[in-house]
Amino acid sequence: MKAVLAEIITIGDEILFGQIVDTNSAWLGTALTNIGIRVKQITSISDSADHIVQALDDARTRADVILITGGLGPTKDDLTKHVLTAYFHTSLKLHEPSLADVTAIFSSRGRPVTELNRQQAFLPESCTPVRNVLGTAPGMWFEQEGKVYVSMPGVPFEMKRMMTDIVLPKLRSYFDTPYILHKMVQTVGIPESNLADQLEAWESSLPPHLKLAYLPNLGGVRLRLTGTGADKAQLDQELQAEIDKLASIIPKGIFAYGDAKLEEAIGLLLKEKGLTIATAESCTGGLLAHRITSVSGSSAYYQGSVIAYHNEVKVRELGVKRETLEQHGAVSEATVREMAENVRRKFGTDIGVATSGIAGPDGGTPDKPVGTIWIAYADKDRTIAKLLNYNKDRLLNIEYTTTAVLNLVRQSLAAAVEE
Repeated sequence: MKAVLAEIITIGDEILFGQIVDTNSAWLGTALTNIGIRVKQITSISDSADHIVQALDDARTRADVILITGGLGPTKDDLTKHVLTAYFHTSLKLHEPSLADVTAIFSSRGRPVTELNRQQAFLPESCTPVRNVLGTAPGMWFEQEGKVYVSMPGVPFEMKRMMTDIVLPKLRSYFDTPYILHKMVQTVGIPESNLADQLEAWESSLPPHLKLAYLPNLGGVRLRLTGTGADKAQLDQELQAEIDKLASIIPKGIFAYGDAKLEEAIGLLLKEKGLTIATAESCTGGLLAHRITSVSGSSAYYQGSVIAYHNEVKVRELGVKRETLEQHGAVSEATVREMAENVRRKFGTDIGVATSGIAGPDGGTPDKPVGTIWIAYADKDRTIAKLLNYNKDRLLNIEYTTTAVLNLVRQSLAAAVEE
């Protein structure tokens, strides 16, 4: 079965100037994948007739479906309809059903239809109009040499409604498309290059219709396994068999499947084990508490936090010994161990975790440069402390530290089960 490829062309200077974010393309990519059409390229261009023509010429050489968004408004800078009329060697003609829709929209608002509004109902004769029930600019469907071109408004809710109601069903019937399925594996604690080394043999053995992608994020890597085929059930079984193999190669690096976040996976572990947790934060300034409590139902296992940014707060609220701070400093194994152990006692929880470090950009010393961070985990049986050296900018140091603590909780809970 031949793959059906698509290109998305977004038109608008506002996108190129960074004044709006192109969310349309992300949505379109997902919607097309769901019907077996693979996006080959996404192109953003200015409101220029020459640029639009060049983009269309380029797209038709590499795609079967060309989806265009933007440039259908009533103002002079909205050129898309006129460019498409010339491109397909046709002329504009009043489309009465579209005019009726435009008239109804303005009547419902108690406003008259202006000549500019009326002009929006003029469409290229060779196109199949795509009704816009939420706005005044109809879409346009063109077919030429086995390829499909669809022009839609750039307004997200108008475009999505057109795609959902009309364009996607029409594309599904026009093309004989394969199934495209994804399975996502969430990993943490293994750098991308190390992960690639560990998976090299497995990845090399994948059949041609299964592809692996590495999607790194803060502190982790998402693995996306994509399969293409004519039999959906068989394809799903093949993907799952490969995921099972993957789980045996990096069992300690996987924390979830699908789109689950690390804090969600940890929440499930804590609930399953009936355990509670509290946090003591210095350099992370409450981000760890935020990540944990961003999960619905976290009150079942999360008790509270002390943000002990100043040393006096570490002493007064967490009971860190003054001699510990004087001898070792706030950024030290001794201090962070006391923070984790004492926050556990303070809140009466099963687990206490702590952070203390130099996030930067100031505050570093030759012995403890920026990015020197200590984290700790404590339960009734043990305390584990780890030294991190990130040497990144302030916000990244804080983000990476938070993820490292969450992973330390995950690893400690897993180790307890193995023991």
